Amino acid sequence: MEQLEGRNPVLEALQSDLAIHRVLVAKGTQGGPISRIIDLCKEHNVNVQWVDRSRLDQMSQTGRHQGVIAELAAIGYASLDDVLARAADASEDLLLVVLDEIEDPQNLGSIIRTAEAVGAHGVIIPRHRAVGLTAAVARASAGAVAHLPVVQVPNLVQCIKKLKTTGAWVVGTDALAEQTAFQADLTGPLVVVLGSEGKGIGRLLRENCDFLVRLPMSGKVNSLNVSVSAGVILYEVVRQRQVLVKP
Repeated sequence: MEQLEGRNPVLEALQSDLAIHRVLVAKGTQGGPISRIIDLCKEHNVNVQWVDRSRLDQMSQTGRHQGVIAELAAIGYASLDDVLARAADASEDLLLVVLDEIEDPQNLGSIIRTAEAVGAHGVIIPRHRAVGLTAAVARASAGAVAHLPVVQVPNLVQCIKKLKTTGAWVVGTDALAEQTAFQADLTGPLVVVLGSEGKGIGRLLRENCDFLVRLPMSGKVNSLNVSVSAGVILYEVVRQRQVLVKP
């Protein structure tokens, strides 16, 4: 099941250990259970979106949503501290992937799969304006979500500022960057930041990167799918680190 419908089912899910991506509430919906749902969402840092009731009508699988639908995550999220400890316990240089507003579950799943394949320690996504760990993402990752921690944070800029204090370098991708990924030094503790197609990395996030890189483009198209870009850059990290990866 990818979603729960109705006030009591959603309330019970929030009171349990179920991993919830977000809760959608119909505009104008009121009542004690709804107020309790909103309070629990704040308590557990679950994203709440107020939407037109017609949207919930379209999403509903039961026809009895009662003005509220919860989208379940396919697997629970990890904490940032858990991911940092994962690298420290392995005595490895940190390698994280930060994704800014990726909305396509196929892209997110593919990136998670590649990140797990190269030995990254985790993937970080924003809580808002981005796809979460849905069943579609789990399928696209070919099971990699079960092996690679995914962290969901409320603010990516604050997150990378914290990561910098650990000694990691933050590299962002930008089509106008002066150097290519093949010219940059990608060794040592590293955080790779990728943005959505069309928008790229947000301005504040880009300004807080230590340096930017691009992929050379010789054809007539001026960009690659973000999951393809992630694969090229992450394997360049592997090459530079001279890590032996099983075929």
